[in-house]
Amino acid sequence: MLPHYYTVKGSGEHEIIIQKSRFICHVSRAVSEEEAQAFIQNIKKQHMNANHNCSAYMIGEHDLIQKANDDGEPSGTAGVPMLEVLKKRQLKDTVVVVTRYFGGIKLGAGGLIRAYGKSVSEGLNAIGVVERRLMRVMQTVIDYTWLGKAENELRSSVYQLKDLHYLEDVQIETYVEEENKQEFIDWMTELTNGQSTISEGSVTYLEKDVR
Repeated sequence: MLPHYYTVKGSGEHEIIIQKSRFICHVSRAVSEEEAQAFIQNIKKQHMNANHNCSAYMIGEHDLIQKANDDGEPSGTAGVPMLEVLKKRQLKDTVVVVTRYFGGIKLGAGGLIRAYGKSVSEGLNAIGVVERRLMRVMQTVIDYTWLGKAENELRSSVYQLKDLHYLEDVQIETYVEEENKQEFIDWMTELTNGQSTISEGSVTYLEKDVR
């Protein structure tokens, strides 16, 4: 699992007009090629009367799956510039489809490349990009006498409090980056004068808006 990566915030669409042609950018996450293809086919069904439904996607931790489709536009003028935007933004597990309704004015190869690239760029800006960072849930068990101090210190620290469980003792769940586990253990141990039991829980990704 990657320590962190960028992907789209969610699914959505954004439309721009260039020389009377409508360019509608549809964006979604996809963690497999099957998901990406299903999304593309769904958009094609929704816009079956459009002149073109061009697509691009990048799937996998190491971008091993990369595809671009011009869907009838001149070769290399649509899918590839769309894919290049995904690469430039360093996005993973992302699929985009740009639907074009021709407005009667030909754009030429250069114009098409710019138009499809702009459509994806503006679509990503509108829908949003997030950073997904891998976190370890650290579980700290303390006596109730330490709760006030531990909670206050946690809330003002670099660590992110996940949850509090009020059982026979208090169980505190904290999100900690994998490389900072030992630092957290040392910090919490010192904070509680060694009167805490700390263990490692599950790993999960946390998302943060970036642009």
